[in-house]
Amino acid sequence: MIHHYHAARRELSAAGAPFAISEIEVRGVPIKIFTAAPANMRVLWELTAAHADKSYVVYEDERYTYAEIGAQVCALAHLLHDTHGVGVGDRVAIAMRNYPEWVVAYWATVSLGAAVVGMNAWWTPTEMEYGLTDSRPIVLIADDERLERVLPVIDSVRAGGPLHIIAVRSDRALPADASRWADVVVPASAPPDLPAAEIDPDDDVCIFYTSGTTGFPKGAQLTHRGSVHNIMNLAFMSTATSLAESKAIAAGDVEAPTASSTPPAQNVFMAPTPLFHVTACNCLLHPATLTGSRIVLTYKWDPGRALELIEREGVTNFSGVPTMSRELLAHPDWNTRDTSTLLGMGGGGAALQPDLVGKIAGALKGGAPSTGYGLTETHGIVTANAARFFLAKPESCGPVVPTLDAKLVDDDGSDVEPGPGAIGQLCVRGAVVIKGYLNRPAETAHAIRDGWFNTGDIARIDEDGFVYIVDRAKDMVLRGGENIYCSEVETVIYQNDAIAEVAVFGVPDERLGEEVGAAIVLREGAQLTTDELRAFLAERMAKHKIPAHIWFLETQLPRNANGKFVKRELRQQLIG
Repeated sequence: MIHHYHAARRELSAAGAPFAISEIEVRGVPIKIFTAAPANMRVLWELTAAHADKSYVVYEDERYTYAEIGAQVCALAHLLHDTHGVGVGDRVAIAMRNYPEWVVAYWATVSLGAAVVGMNAWWTPTEMEYGLTDSRPIVLIADDERLERVLPVIDSVRAGGPLHIIAVRSDRALPADASRWADVVVPASAPPDLPAAEIDPDDDVCIFYTSGTTGFPKGAQLTHRGSVHNIMNLAFMSTATSLAESKAIAAGDVEAPTASSTPPAQNVFMAPTPLFHVTACNCLLHPATLTGSRIVLTYKWDPGRALELIEREGVTNFSGVPTMSRELLAHPDWNTRDTSTLLGMGGGGAALQPDLVGKIAGALKGGAPSTGYGLTETHGIVTANAARFFLAKPESCGPVVPTLDAKLVDDDGSDVEPGPGAIGQLCVRGAVVIKGYLNRPAETAHAIRDGWFNTGDIARIDEDGFVYIVDRAKDMVLRGGENIYCSEVETVIYQNDAIAEVAVFGVPDERLGEEVGAAIVLREGAQLTTDELRAFLAERMAKHKIPAHIWFLETQLPRNANGKFVKRELRQQLIG
């Protein structure tokens, strides 16, 4: 299969092909680009006029067509531009959960050439104040819960410049100069066309704040070029996988699927993670919108409700963090709900453990598991793996996308010689690397050197070009001089059927420096002792990797807004 995959990639990216590659220089750095890439995200939004009558956004029991959302986008764009002077180079902050208004605000802002400031909906008042002060938006569009946190600090924020507030789904008292969405976003009164805007490919399209490990987060400057190329990278990787499978079937190297299914009239994507992260925004909202698909939003993550909506809406693509896929498969309603429409299940944001790859493949009637590895700093995916290739290499996050170069470096920043077993920090260069960190030239210079962005992830690359993320550089246990990669230990622990959740981290030890610790949540009704778990692990991994400290917890492990386990907080709870 692998040689068919490489042939498919060469065919798709050849001169004159749909994904032809060329090279240009951006900010003094040579980068690969798709020759036919649109110039900016406004162009992509304008293409959605062809989908006017299709269902676009579903939020719980609300439903909107492309035409209805488009009319709101136009109305809000004129309000921002004509009333508040928002244009190219300005910023508009969005602070709300995954409401339809988030989607409207996003497309209206980027179509003006202004940048969206995607504010983390879990931020405290202090963090809200920091984000607004750091990014200096002209307008803040916020829902009721976020307004409750912002209003106490609004005077401090406004000390640095004016900020108009547009309240979404809120009846609370507002400052005199604020407005309510329902009063000002009135499609019937707006001109039918968007305000004119001259947008450069390297203009900021969004400021997304990285989660960070210490201090306040950094605002990553995503560009129109990077966002467009992430969409095209996603399309390329999916097309290459399908084409390779067709070639393999035609050559008789693999058997064709026993049951062929009729393609759905409309693809339906479920967005279970927050739109203020690239996982849901760049890797789900963007491609779904461009292809005229339907997007299903929910008030909050609940696996039972998600299964209900998968059945009701005929969801074809579920893309969340691995914990969500695991919770869906383990939910008692999985066997009673109709999930036959699911063609793809997986996502990113964290490693999809090998055992989960097989479980997804076995559970989907006509679909396949998939994963993507990437970062905010790369606008989305760096690699992708799906279908037969994922089953063949379940520990790999896949090959690098075509518009990125990749290399490994050691702790000193020197290139690691390629070869079997070579491990180093993964660095990438190309069209999807961010412009930099807002207001942080020193951090930008440290993270991006000569165009190469250091992901901070320890990786190896096999002979087929498939990447394996061994661990985060800062999430490695150093025990008596031995490197122990947390993800490896977690992968083996997850092989025990009693495990629902696990997070592995380092625990200080006077003799060895660090020992391995594991916080575990068991599946409902399951029983497992510390001794039983250690005996299970002793058959599967070296003794020094087996956790010396094990905690069985009664409640879910703490997560951040994107569904990832927060190991820093967990470690603090357990060991102080």
